[in-house]
Amino acid sequence: MIPVEVVKVSFDSHAKTYAVVLKETGGDRFIPIIIGSFEAQSIALALESIETPRPLTHDLICDLINFYDGHLKAVRISNIEDGIYIAHLEIESQGHKCKTIDSRPSDAITVALKTSTPILISPSIIDESSVHNEISYGDEKKEKHISLRALKQKLESAIEKEEYEMAAKLRDKIIRLES
Repeated sequence: MIPVEVVKVSFDSHAKTYAVVLKETGGDRFIPIIIGSFEAQSIALALESIETPRPLTHDLICDLINFYDGHLKAVRISNIEDGIYIAHLEIESQGHKCKTIDSRPSDAITVALKTSTPILISPSIIDESSVHNEISYGDEKKEKHISLRALKQKLESAIEKEEYEMAAKLRDKIIRLES
């Protein structure tokens, strides 16, 4: 298994799809994985370390792992079946052998980002799905626009709920991105 890093969440305006772009650690190959818009938002929030006022599903998963004295050892993207990526969470807990839980790659990636856990991908997937140019999927201006739009929606929601501390953090992040 080869370690990868999450480079960005991108939007392809022609295909009207989102992708999470992974990069081979220490290499030059990029692996775009098509994901839905909600999944893209979850990964973007985790990438930016944005806290939400209430726990999201991925926060709940992390809390459950911790509650049962577990530790997420690795996220493995191990196979492609009928064009669908297959991922697993490897969870260790004291006194028990490592458990493997089936997961969608987008969910596994989000949990990995929230727990600073390594993401590993099968060499055969990298050989089959990688590209050598990150910009070949989406472009920087579109990604920044999508990220800003998502942040502005979160800001509006925080203000409506009178969560002013969260709103201030979001406002500051928006200002940084716009400058």
